[in-house]
Amino acid sequence: MTNYTKPEVSQAEIDAAFSDEYRAMWNSGVQKKIDADIEANRKADGEFQLPDSAAGKEIKAEQISHDFIFGAHIFNFDQLGTCERNDRYKELYGSLFNSATIAFYWKQLELEEGKPRFRPSWRDSEFFWNKCPTPYLEPHWRRPPTDPVVEFCLSKGIRLHGHTLTWGSNSWQIPDWLIEKLPEQFRKKTDMKRKSGSGVLPSNATGAAFEGMSAQEVEEALGDEYATLLNTLMAKRIMEIAVRYGDKIDSWDVVNESATDFGLNNMIPGSKICKSWYGPMPGDYAYRSFKIAESVLPEKAKFNINDYNMRDDYPNQVNNLLQRGCKIDIMGAQMHLFDPQICQDIADGKSTRQSPDEVNSTMERLSRANLPIHLSEITITAPENSRKGEIIQAEIARNLYRLWFSTKPMMGITWWNVVDNCGAPGEPSTSGLFTRDMQPKLVYFTLNDLINKEWRTNLVCKADNNGKIAFRGFRGNYRLSWLDDQGNIQTIEQYLK
Repeated sequence: MTNYTKPEVSQAEIDAAFSDEYRAMWNSGVQKKIDADIEANRKADGEFQLPDSAAGKEIKAEQISHDFIFGAHIFNFDQLGTCERNDRYKELYGSLFNSATIAFYWKQLELEEGKPRFRPSWRDSEFFWNKCPTPYLEPHWRRPPTDPVVEFCLSKGIRLHGHTLTWGSNSWQIPDWLIEKLPEQFRKKTDMKRKSGSGVLPSNATGAAFEGMSAQEVEEALGDEYATLLNTLMAKRIMEIAVRYGDKIDSWDVVNESATDFGLNNMIPGSKICKSWYGPMPGDYAYRSFKIAESVLPEKAKFNINDYNMRDDYPNQVNNLLQRGCKIDIMGAQMHLFDPQICQDIADGKSTRQSPDEVNSTMERLSRANLPIHLSEITITAPENSRKGEIIQAEIARNLYRLWFSTKPMMGITWWNVVDNCGAPGEPSTSGLFTRDMQPKLVYFTLNDLINKEWRTNLVCKADNNGKIAFRGFRGNYRLSWLDDQGNIQTIEQYLK
């Protein structure tokens, strides 16, 4: 394991980077409430009966895993340009992150129809990426084959999260070969929407091709043959993935970013085709996707719905799906501060984005669905590539992680782009925990201090004469050890719920 040296940052440097307005938003009263809520919501009292050999002995209690999810996506697996960088990247999973979001985007997983990229080819090897001068121009950049990533996570005991089974985005999810199956007149309109020079379709390219048509007119124009094809292929994809990974993946984003369609009343029960904001999708696609997933994935798998739309549309949609009998276990919420200027404005007190009041208001709104909440994709960007920029990124992250961690329905937080300049086109180049050559930034040390030190319980207590111990700690798995009368170390593991 790489031993990184934490740089010293003075309080004077932190104070100089932030305005009085920012400090007022995160004042001592707010911080005390966060501390109290962490104590109340993230800890538990435990009482354990140990073997007779522990009676009257000092017991060392070491927390070895956390009940709370601290995750990141693992989209740059073996793609960082050198074996040393790749090794450092992989070390983070199991040391900082206990969960990995694995890319199951249809567009790149099945670049060729009927040939999903589950297994690696030579184009997925370290050798290929180490020699690739412009990795971000490759169609499979940030989309490694799934088999080796799943195997790696299983070998490290990492929780696996699949992202995503159903999504309408033309840019990142719907395969080009499926778009090409549209009737010619709509395909031509879609082709005209390709972004100049990049060849990347806007997320709603096919949606724009049907502009001005009603849902019924879209369904009639596409016809039964296309409707059957679209519904069949999307169902087949879910089933194929479930057969291969159903007993391996802990949780799934079954449906991604569909709340806007719900709010626009685009998903009509019983319809063959949904005139989605994105373009044609299977009728009532969110409901159907959950029902298909439930029929083919094991009961133990957790089903997530995921969205960036934090307005009323989202909890209303989730409650609607639950009332209709969908299995939804977790509500995913995205929070991307992609624009570096936004983070600078936050530090300068010019923006209340992700202020304590805004965060609490959003969480209260989402809590109307009465589900655990997973901050499934978060981005906090350094305003500039400098020490001051890193200080701002790290301090904003510290305050937000503490507030999120303190929130009662929260069950996990997943950082998005771990490495600078490794995001999707249009995403910021300075939002990573590490530089592009895998050197840690200040925000890495901030998260490591919280996750592995401040929020991890390690203590010594004394067992009573019957071998019982009691302590309060963060929820998770503990290793309890003591010396027996012969001087031998005895160890057992217990879970604190």
